[in-house]
Amino acid sequence: MITFQVEPRASEIWFDEDNLWLNFYDGRKLSIPLTYFPRLSQASDNQRNNYTISGGGTGIHWDEISEDINVINLLFGTKDRTSYSHIT
Repeated sequence: MITFQVEPRASEIWFDEDNLWLNFYDGRKLSIPLTYFPRLSQASDNQRNNYTISGGGTGIHWDEISEDINVINLLFGTKDRTSYSHIT
């Protein structure tokens, strides 16, 4: 089991052309390719910027595009695991 000395909590997020960026309360920054999250990759700028940081920074939710991301999973490089062939 992996434990963190400081719980990773996002304080801010933003996007560039290819990446989701996060600032953490402890000063770290992280970028993740948008290709890891097809819903975000295909979303408009307005949809991407319409998010809620939840759980004191442990989660990010986009209601309009039904996307939820657990911040800890981003540190492990976890991609979206949705099977899009089953979504109609």
